[in-house]
Amino acid sequence: MEITRISRVGASTQLVALFAFLLLLTVVKVHAAPSIEEIDRVRIAEAFRVADKVQDQVWLGWSTAPFAMLFVTNDHEFLIRHEKPSEEFHSLGYDKLLKSEVFWRERKFPKTFLATLNAFGSTPVIVVGKPENTTDKTSTRWLFVVLHEHFHQFQYSRPDYFDSVNALDLARGDTTGMWQINYAFPYKEKRFVESFRQLTDLLSAANAAKDDNERSVRLKAYLAARAAFTASLAADDRKYFSFQLWQEGIARYTQYKIAELAGRKLKPSKAFRSLKDFTPFDLEAARLLTVIDEEMGHLDLAEWERVVFYPFGASEGLLLDKVNPNWQQQYLEQKFALETAYDRTRRK
Repeated sequence: MEITRISRVGASTQLVALFAFLLLLTVVKVHAAPSIEEIDRVRIAEAFRVADKVQDQVWLGWSTAPFAMLFVTNDHEFLIRHEKPSEEFHSLGYDKLLKSEVFWRERKFPKTFLATLNAFGSTPVIVVGKPENTTDKTSTRWLFVVLHEHFHQFQYSRPDYFDSVNALDLARGDTTGMWQINYAFPYKEKRFVESFRQLTDLLSAANAAKDDNERSVRLKAYLAARAAFTASLAADDRKYFSFQLWQEGIARYTQYKIAELAGRKLKPSKAFRSLKDFTPFDLEAARLLTVIDEEMGHLDLAEWERVVFYPFGASEGLLLDKVNPNWQQQYLEQKFALETAYDRTRRK
């Protein structure tokens, strides 16, 4: 009988110990540091690598911009290449592939997010979800969208950028920056819808010219129509129009230009090429150019609203490459005024 009693005590002790062990495992699981999936490490590293190799050949000085990223997964966010993360982030240590210390926290942003924000101090940060969770879906498309956002970091990091934006006086009390999206531009007004469609056709025609003489004639017609269109806008609407073309349109132009240059000069890494959804860089560049051309053929100010600025501004960048190869030199100096880049052409 005594042996039986001891056996029961031993069994009870074992059960307590087992329960404690399972509880410990649960606690460890809850508090264990997460990690970035290998496929996403490869994608992020390739974006950094492409930028390092060719960004300064697209825009002189682009490499001076920060390339901080908040990578958003289903459950967590990972902060990469950021100098001073806040205390809510926890270090995962240094990642050799990403060439950065990586920090994490529980997810706060939508996993579909894709934007560049001054979310953690003065450093502009790309906040981006996994390709599968964004509108771009596949690795190569996602990579060049990230580089589109990296160009915004170049814009935002210029010393006088925010002073210049504030000087536009378009925020009307909004301190969140959402006015850039929600500004009440007269998208639906019929006279603007019609004249903008005509302007779009003239811009496409100038880009499609077969030689310099034909382009000169078409450029003159386009610039006259452009001046008439902007003159018809109210002063604030005119400033907003110019601001969006300068900022979002040229970012789209840059997205194509870096893809085109990478396609000609850069071999994707072996790890990136091994991804199941990999597309060669030159094919992505061709697709981006086709998309710009196709969108220009269907732009509708009333229906597309703010989205029209992306392909339209990109088309202006492509036209400026043809008529004023040095236009980029004045881009950052004369902010929100792409029209001034045509001045060299007018003086001829």
